[in-house]
Amino acid sequence: MTLRIVTDSTCDLPQAVVEAHHIKIVPIFVNVGSQSFRDGIDLTRTEFYERMASFTPPATTAAPGPDLFKKTYEQLANEGATEILSVHISQSLSTTVLSAQKAAEETSIVPVTVLDARQLSMGVGFQALTAAQEVMKGTPLKDILVKLEDQIKRTHVFAALDTLDFLHRSGRMNFAMSTLGTLMQIKPFLKMYDGISSAERVRTRKGAMKRLIELIYEFGPYEKVAMLYSGAKDRAEELFDEVRHLLPQGNLIQGELNPALGVHLGPGVVGFATVTKSPEGV
Repeated sequence: MTLRIVTDSTCDLPQAVVEAHHIKIVPIFVNVGSQSFRDGIDLTRTEFYERMASFTPPATTAAPGPDLFKKTYEQLANEGATEILSVHISQSLSTTVLSAQKAAEETSIVPVTVLDARQLSMGVGFQALTAAQEVMKGTPLKDILVKLEDQIKRTHVFAALDTLDFLHRSGRMNFAMSTLGTLMQIKPFLKMYDGISSAERVRTRKGAMKRLIELIYEFGPYEKVAMLYSGAKDRAEELFDEVRHLLPQGNLIQGELNPALGVHLGPGVVGFATVTKSPEGV
């Protein structure tokens, strides 16, 4: 049996990791007016953040349709896959999982299992990576799913945003709250756990960085950690120096946040995706 792992471009896995573990990425679409870009293919992260402020009208995002997922599943089957596990961004944030599920139902050439990762960014990426690593060990799909459910319960993603403007533009926050927050210098602080997103309001950028450090202390010790940022590499590196001693050696991923999430969160984001160590060693 040959099991292949599929995920979407919100996973934020580095390309070298994707290639080494034979993970298939389905791109989310970033739309600007009549133009549509495939995240990570037609539009790189550097290009996106350089052009973001000039996009008129503001960029939007769209989930891949079932046809694209079905084509991906059939392609993997033609390459020798006898099973597919498709792991995607939380259904509470995107319709990507629904598209994948519809495609799985319509795919007869190979059995496809779709998993709602109940996370975003590297919270999804770490699940796809764990699945791919277990595939390399020869672990059966049913046992991989048990491991992923355990990992979901140990995964936290949290990020400090620099502005409310992009949440407002994308329709994720009403105008009154956005305007009030800007006038009061409020920095939104977002958290994601087990499919549920929540938010805090922090008064200053310094306060937001302090809150990130507090949560790094709270959720440790760690099995895996990723630091993500958007156009804020210098600030991310300063923060990393402060918390380096709390992070696992050799298992840290750092990188720019994908454009599909950047559309909604904007530039200036600094955040972490973490997997707490399992006390039972699952």
